[in-house]
Amino acid sequence: MTAKNYWLMKSEPDECGIDDFAHTPTQPIHWDGVRNYQARNFMRDMRIGDRVFLYHSSCKFIGIAGIVEVVKEAYPDPKQFNPESAYFDPKSTLEKPRWDAVDLIFVEKFPKVISLDRLKSIKALNENPLVKKGNRLSVIPFTSVEWEAVHATRNLS
Repeated sequence: MTAKNYWLMKSEPDECGIDDFAHTPTQPIHWDGVRNYQARNFMRDMRIGDRVFLYHSSCKFIGIAGIVEVVKEAYPDPKQFNPESAYFDPKSTLEKPRWDAVDLIFVEKFPKVISLDRLKSIKALNENPLVKKGNRLSVIPFTSVEWEAVHATRNLS
C-alpha cells in the first residue's frame, strides 16, 4: 500500500476557491493552468487519495481555506493546446506535452481561513517553503508532521 502524500496548492478564490469545491462536493474540478516546472513536477508526484490544503491568495483573507483530495493523477493539461486559452503553450505538442493537470474533489471547508501569520507561528512549518520569504510556488509538498500541525489548528481562532 502506498503512503498518502500531503500538499498545499495556491489559488485565487475568484478563479478556483474552496467554495467552488464545496458548491459541487461530488464533482471533481480540473486543477490546470500551472506554468511553473517545479510546481508541475510536484503535481506529477501526486497520487489518488493524497490530501491537499487549498490556500487562497491575492484576496482579502489569505491563507488555508480547506482541504481537497486528488481523484485523478497528472494528465496533459488541455489548455496548453488551445490557442484561445491564456494557458496556451505553442511549444507543447500532443506527443510531448509540457504541462499537466490533476483532478481534485472537496473534502472540508475550514470554519475560518488559517492566515499566513498564523501558519508562520506553527513551529512544525519552520522549514516549509510556504513560510519562507519569497516563495511563489503554487504547489508545495507537506510532510505528515506539517500536515497534522496545520490540521490541528483549523478550528482555533
